[in-house]
Amino acid sequence: MPADVERAARRIAPYARRTPLLPGLPAQGRRRSGWGLLLKAEHLQRSGSFKLRGAANAVLALGARGIVTGSSGNHGIALARLAAPMGVRVTVVLAAGTSPAKAARIRALGGRTVSVRGGVAEREERARALAEETGAVLVPSSDHELVVAGQGTVAREILADVPDVRTLYVPVGGGGLLAGVCLAARDHPVRIVGVEPAGTPRYARSLAVGRPLRLPPCDTVADGLRAQAPGEVPFTVVQGRVDDLVAVSDAEILTATDRLRRLGVEAEPSGAVAFAGALRAGTRRERAVAVVSGGNTLAALTARAAPSDPNNPNNPNDPNAADRPAHRTAPPRTRPELEETR
Repeated sequence: MPADVERAARRIAPYARRTPLLPGLPAQGRRRSGWGLLLKAEHLQRSGSFKLRGAANAVLALGARGIVTGSSGNHGIALARLAAPMGVRVTVVLAAGTSPAKAARIRALGGRTVSVRGGVAEREERARALAEETGAVLVPSSDHELVVAGQGTVAREILADVPDVRTLYVPVGGGGLLAGVCLAARDHPVRIVGVEPAGTPRYARSLAVGRPLRLPPCDTVADGLRAQAPGEVPFTVVQGRVDDLVAVSDAEILTATDRLRRLGVEAEPSGAVAFAGALRAGTRRERAVAVVSGGNTLAALTARAAPSDPNNPNNPNDPNAADRPAHRTAPPRTRPELEETR
């Protein structure tokens, strides 16, 4: 329910950054001015991705002393960053092909990593088994009501800042972010478009048959979106609200990543998927927002692993550190600026 998103927003407010909207593509057409496409800058989120929102909501609501999860990296980073300083034991199960830099970041933040052979399905199976064996609480990266509600705060902020937005482009992996957006926008007329890697269109195929399907493992460059099946919790929400699903190729994802970099936005390929979908659709004649979901690039993770510098805002020993990836973004757009371009 939208009320769950409101509760999540209050709960995570001290821990999650309210990320800005950045210029994406200029508007075109008669009597159009300003920006047609804006970028929700979740690459600037603490921990480097939107995953912190859902992780924070779950950690704070559950009050567990031990947590187990399966992750491609960003969810594990978010959990370790939040929970480890609270004295919560965090174990992150990683599938084959997970970024070594992301695994190292989880450990540097105090989490424990366990690697398994195979894909996301094997990862999730091992995470469930570990939770049962140890008595820890399982906090999936997508398939959990608290995680979905936390991710919905992304859309809550967008709709507050740009109430006349016509379309939201959202990257899709396990579906937690898409479901959260659908939940937050349940009673809003905004059009919601989920964007999947072409190699693993699990939501498009699942919605076509009316039930979650498991696809074979996929080696898309969008390593954070390799989930083989929709989560049961997200699927139900998405099924009742999403307006469209589009698939983008690896080439389109890499092109979008490069274009974002030229705009000053340092996104990882997974974080550029929604922008790739917006580029394919051609959004310059309407007010739209694409979620840049993550910026944990190798360069950003390497920078965080550098020796501590008390003058470095990313110093991991600084309790007030933003823990965000290196970036070269334009100044955040304020709400009055957005209103002037409508």
